[in-house]
This record gives sequence, C-alpha cells and structure tokens, in this order.
Amino acid sequence: MTLLEAPAAADLPAGADPRLHDLARWVGTWLFVPGYRVRVHGRDRIPADGPLVLVANHSAMVDGPLLFGLLGRRAVFWVKQEMFTGVLGVGLRRIGQIPVRRGSADRAPLTAAREVLRGGGLVGVFPEGTRGSGDVAAAQQGAAWLARATGARILPVVIRGTRRGDGHRWRPRVDVLVGEPLPAPTGKGRAELAAATETVRGALAALVRELDDVRSRT
Repeated sequence: MTLLEAPAAADLPAGADPRLHDLARWVGTWLFVPGYRVRVHGRDRIPADGPLVLVANHSAMVDGPLLFGLLGRRAVFWVKQEMFTGVLGVGLRRIGQIPVRRGSADRAPLTAAREVLRGGGLVGVFPEGTRGSGDVAAAQQGAAWLARATGARILPVVIRGTRRGDGHRWRPRVDVLVGEPLPAPTGKGRAELAAATETVRGALAALVRELDDVRSRT
C-alpha cells in the first residue's frame, strides 16, 4: 500500500476512501452554520456504534448533507443516481455514498448497504427523496429489509425548516429531531416485513407531529 492508498473500512462501501469520508464529515459539521440556525433535539439517542439504518423525512436537497455532518459517526446514504455525474459523482463515490436508480428493481444499492451494515456501519434512507416516482413505499420497505437482514436497529429522524419558503429567508431556523432507535424486525415473511415498514412510517409521522409542536411553541 502506498501513501496515496487508503485502507479499506468495513463500515464504508468498497472503493470508498475513509480519509476523504472523515474529512467530508468534518467539513459538514460547520458547512451550514452560516446559512442556518440548526437545533438538534435528541442527539444522545444516536448510537455511537453498531449497525444502524437511519430513516428520515426529506423536503430539500440540503437535508442529506446536513445530517451527514451532524450524526457524529460515519454515514452512508442512498443518493439518487442523477447526482453521480462528473466531479460530484466521483466525490460521492469516494466518500462512500450509494447511487439508487428511481423506479428500478436494481438490487445493487441493497447489497452495498447490507455489507456496510454487516461491517457495523450506518446507512441512511430518505423515502420521500423519490416523491412522485412511486418509490416511497419501496424505499421504506427497503429500510426494513436491511434492518431485518443485518440485525440493525432503525433510527427515525425528522427535519423541519430546510424547505424553501419555510420561516425566515436569512438564516432560517432548522430543527432536527432524533427518535428512539427501533429494534430490528425479526419476522421472516412478507407480512412481517410490511408490518415493520408500517412501524417505521408511524414512527416518522409521530416525530413530525412532535417536532411541529416544538417549533410552534418556541
């Protein structure tokens, strides 16, 4: 191994550079400070290690990069395939993000994410990121499947304030609410997977209501 080669990391996809990933996370911790007033509620609920499937609502492009810098540990997100072009695409792959084709039955994202989880990593899924394409339910079920296949816990997270038009134009307030981790689904059949998916959906909906209430009172 030369000085330019980075050692492989079990909690990142094959081909990712852990040094670049960690640098990107460090940048992400302060990148959005000039543009947003970010408040994180329940940060202590984020497990510091172990396999974890993060499922979050999604209303703006900034949601993924914002969470990437806030989690305090390495994070691999499913990102729409259209983002993987040119220099940006190379960079996303080098820091370990996984491309997902909307409306496709491609199992490559599931396989890559499963290996990350088996290595003790964190995989983030934004079901609403494919809103309008009919993939919301598939993405939610994919999250439950990953958790069941690897024994990973599921962490629901909601974000409010990043959508254009929400709140103040200058440094709008952004709130992030982390829910309690959910245990990995254990049932083997399709019905059990559907039930686990509904549990995740319900947890996200409850967190949205809770966060909206917090924002209305503060």
